[in-house]
Amino acid sequence: MDEIEDIRENAPRIGDLLGMAAERAVPVVAALPDDRLTAVTPCAEYDVKALVNHLFHVVVEFRKLAGKQNSDFTVSPDYVGEGPDWRERFAEAARKLVAAWSAPGADEGTTGAMNMPAVTVGSMALLDMTVHIWDLARATGQAYEPEGEALAVLDQLAGAVAELAPTARAMGMFGEPVAVPEGASAFERLLAETGRDPRWEAPAAG
Repeated sequence: MDEIEDIRENAPRIGDLLGMAAERAVPVVAALPDDRLTAVTPCAEYDVKALVNHLFHVVVEFRKLAGKQNSDFTVSPDYVGEGPDWRERFAEAARKLVAAWSAPGADEGTTGAMNMPAVTVGSMALLDMTVHIWDLARATGQAYEPEGEALAVLDQLAGAVAELAPTARAMGMFGEPVAVPEGASAFERLLAETGRDPRWEAPAAG
């Protein structure tokens, strides 16, 4: 039991993991070109602009959830349309999200309208900050795959996706799992579990 407790105490907290994800996410968003905002993404219901707006709103609202406050996902504002500094505003919002989930007690107890464990809610934000960043990178020809210390993000998300998948698929948030070849990376397997094809390529411009 002492060994299990030591592992739990030494495991990265949600705030730490979000920090790792944000460090890799912000450069991808910063490099999104204006002339690709209407491009399709692996997340079929969103083009690049709509996906940025969705992810931006996730960042804003999940910051509230870290503080056990109410959130509102009924409408995603047009953050991109609010001004040409949307990339910088996203970076600042991501910084505040990390700070909120790094605060003492943020990943303890329950939060949200569904009264879910805070660590699960934080993992949902972490998932969006990982898979949607991959969506945006793929749609705009950028390379993106967690590596190094960020592999701890994948460890957390593997468990979270396994927990959330049945409900997420029933609600249409995840697609059916995609088959991946033997030897696929942990990240490719994670993407496939959310219904994404890790080999997705942006259509040729034309």
